[in-house]
Amino acid sequence: MTALKRSFLITILFLTAFCYSQAVRKYSNEFMNIGVDAAALGMANTVVASTNDVNSGYWNPAGLIKLEDHQASVMHASYFANIAQYDYLAYASPIDDRSAWGFSVIRFGVDDILNTTELIDSQGNIDYNRISLFSTADYGFTFSYARKLPVPGFQYGVNAKIIRRIIGDFANSWGFGFDAGIQFEKNNWQFGLMLRDITTTYNVWSIDEKEYQKIANAIPGENQDLPESTEITIPKAQLGIAKKFIIRYDYSILAAANMNMRFAQTNDIISTDVLSIDPALGLEFGYTNLVFVRAGAGNFQNIQQLDNTERVGFQPNIGLGFKYKGVQIDYALTDLGNQSAALYSNIFSVKVDLGLFRR
Repeated sequence: MTALKRSFLITILFLTAFCYSQAVRKYSNEFMNIGVDAAALGMANTVVASTNDVNSGYWNPAGLIKLEDHQASVMHASYFANIAQYDYLAYASPIDDRSAWGFSVIRFGVDDILNTTELIDSQGNIDYNRISLFSTADYGFTFSYARKLPVPGFQYGVNAKIIRRIIGDFANSWGFGFDAGIQFEKNNWQFGLMLRDITTTYNVWSIDEKEYQKIANAIPGENQDLPESTEITIPKAQLGIAKKFIIRYDYSILAAANMNMRFAQTNDIISTDVLSIDPALGLEFGYTNLVFVRAGAGNFQNIQQLDNTERVGFQPNIGLGFKYKGVQIDYALTDLGNQSAALYSNIFSVKVDLGLFRR
């Protein structure tokens, strides 16, 4: 298959997938569920209870209350053999001794896609000058606020989210939603609850009918009707527990676990008509709060085989971290699907205490 034919096939499959995705509502805005911060990803995302830095705006905004100064964080990852790029930027700061705020941006995009829907002119001739490029990108803007509760050990946080999705000139959408989280700590045990899309996140699509007609003409008899113009992201919940053990002053072990819940029937190992649960486990070994080694396992799924039997697949992650004078660099190697069938991704993130530059 020539490169041109491959590009044409990719374009058509991508646009067809877009049309289908409009109706599959319970999995909309999935890019907001990938996760941020290589330190958290190395522990299989089991940080809902223990998160306490600028990245708390994503994992559990209640954790922002533990910030001592301004912080910033950035992350980059390449997915699907560098076809897709995933980027994250966040900033957070205390307001006073009882409250904090934060802001973050996520972009998941594929750039420079060959648009071959007009490759063949009205006379049936191939004209390479009719090929153009377009990008598809999903953006998530999150505004976070956290505050201590009057009850000792409790703090809560809320997120307001704006979702922007763009598919070249074919379609674009705006979405809005809210998250809420709470944390509690007692006797070195940490507990957390994160409720995502608590009011459902509602996306409204604007579809260019003229551009869409090019898709309809590309595959005769397919995609003749405009797709649905709205999506609804149903709520999700994450319940976490964590405890940090100090060994001879210099060594520490952070053990954490999550119960990730969707209010729908999925392939999670615990699944009913109304609720599905996917457990996750994570560990972090630290030395003098300077060097960290992490491991975790999550995304436990029932996977149906070709012979109609089922097996349990899971996503193993590992990671390393280094922290020195307010600068932390983390790396994670993550499995995008399960332990045998999916590609691994290398993820890097950097977190900086901005107060360092005032000293």
